[in-house]
Amino acid sequence: MPRIIVEKDVQVAMRDGCVLRADLYRPDTPERLPVIINRTPYNKALPMVFALTLDVMRMAGAGYNVLVQDCRGRFASDGVFNCFTDEARDGYDTVEWAAAQAWSDGNVGMYGASYMGATQWLAATLRPPHLKAIAPAITASDYHDGWTYQGGAFALFFNVSWTMAALAPPDLLRKRAEKPDNQDVLKDLGAVMSSIDTMRQSMEFLPLSEFPMFRAGAPYFFDWLAHPAYDDYWKSLCIEDNHSKIGVPALNIGGWYDIFQGGTIRNYLGMRARGATDAARNGQRLIVGPWHHTLPLSNLVGNVDFGLSSNPLSIDYEGIHIRWFDRWLKGKQTEAESPVRLFVMGANQWRDEKEWPPAGTEFRRFYLHSRGRANSAAGDGALSSEAPGDEPPDAYVYNPLDPAPTMGGGLCCYAGALQGGAWDQREVERRADVLVYSTEPLAEDVEVTGPITLTLYAASSAPDTDFTAKLVDVGPCGFARNLTDGIIRARFRQSYSHEKMLAPGEVACFTIDLWSTSNVFKAGHRIRLEVSSSNFPRFDRNPNTGHPLFADAEVRPAMQTVMHSRGYPSHLTLPIVPIRR
Repeated sequence: MPRIIVEKDVQVAMRDGCVLRADLYRPDTPERLPVIINRTPYNKALPMVFALTLDVMRMAGAGYNVLVQDCRGRFASDGVFNCFTDEARDGYDTVEWAAAQAWSDGNVGMYGASYMGATQWLAATLRPPHLKAIAPAITASDYHDGWTYQGGAFALFFNVSWTMAALAPPDLLRKRAEKPDNQDVLKDLGAVMSSIDTMRQSMEFLPLSEFPMFRAGAPYFFDWLAHPAYDDYWKSLCIEDNHSKIGVPALNIGGWYDIFQGGTIRNYLGMRARGATDAARNGQRLIVGPWHHTLPLSNLVGNVDFGLSSNPLSIDYEGIHIRWFDRWLKGKQTEAESPVRLFVMGANQWRDEKEWPPAGTEFRRFYLHSRGRANSAAGDGALSSEAPGDEPPDAYVYNPLDPAPTMGGGLCCYAGALQGGAWDQREVERRADVLVYSTEPLAEDVEVTGPITLTLYAASSAPDTDFTAKLVDVGPCGFARNLTDGIIRARFRQSYSHEKMLAPGEVACFTIDLWSTSNVFKAGHRIRLEVSSSNFPRFDRNPNTGHPLFADAEVRPAMQTVMHSRGYPSHLTLPIVPIRR
């Protein structure tokens, strides 16, 4: 490895004069080399702390100038941090600054996970001329649906834990340093820091519009609450709406249990279909492992070990990046790699595909059945490919004061309060407000790989409510492993931009996007669907009142009725892939 020169706090001036600071790792050579940039809100001095942040010394040793920069208003950089809103311009300016330096050959790439993926996509929407490729991991395509909200419901656990543990403390610490005697700042900092250990309890607070922290450290939290619909606030930040403007190849990396899994896949598909250039459309790659949004990614996901082959170290995660940037920044002819690489759970093996969903996928309907008593796993709910006849509906009471609890799944960002990933769902399935529909034990292996949706015909006594869905793999011993889930807020069932309340008691059609998975249900296992009205605290509780969201603390119980009959054939649509021997 060549000698690496490290330069700390390199100043990069933005177009408005604000100075951002970066650490530069570059080989000791007179040769001009490509630059790869990581723009982070999490402290450039700790580049290896967060999952899927590359080893800067290895990347520099591979012949790259590596620039790790604090975002505006974070740690060493000047200015005020406004979540998302400055990243496009600041990213553009940083890319073009790097391209013009004496140690740069003018070819620039970007990398990083989560918010560090957002800084890449947002910069790419402005098309900086010297940006040649990006490598965004476990990140979203829309900061409304799939980041702050999902299916119209507020991603409560993520928004509170991310803000409380990662965003607010540094801003408050900076204000304290600037004004050490300011008692208001000390009070705000103390409230946030002391609340981290009681984070889970704080999520019980109502109404959210009066949440007792973040006003000083993270006022944008309340901007998110003020914009529950997809409006101009979100449109100005949406990546999906700008795919046709983005002209660079992207290495999209995601996890089946990741909180941003849906957006990772939508970015891949959207850029393949609508990217601004042939290179962008043909240069997309998708890698999805059995990971969730945790630090660091590993083969242990929740309480399920998917084997060492699933560990990012086993697939040489950094080597994948080196080959990616070698191709797009250095023009090297690297070994051909498939556009799609998936880890198939159940079989627990990696597989290469030419497209997503895989060729030969059959989208098959599995209909809900019961004799009217599908409540809990002890009920009579069934799932089969046979269409329903005249069957009685299932009913349950959803009480916001006693919501169905979150058990794993897509969570971030404080495992000390609640852990994500794959967990046994049997405790949740004992509840009467969780409807459970299962197939008979499978006679042979069934592979489900691709996007999953639930078409649900249901009625509620409330003018607004939620419906949730969860896909589960049930083993012969009863272990019920969650695979993926989704939610829909009734007022946004037709559009995330416009609300439409329910007529109480009237049957409506709800489409619940469960995102995607890849799993082989082994012979003897059951395919299971859970239906309920809450997944708390992953999502906020719908109060069932129909009032403006987050405005007051009133809640009401609601009677929920799920139909599955000839006239209302509720069904789960699964992507079935032929078993490959």
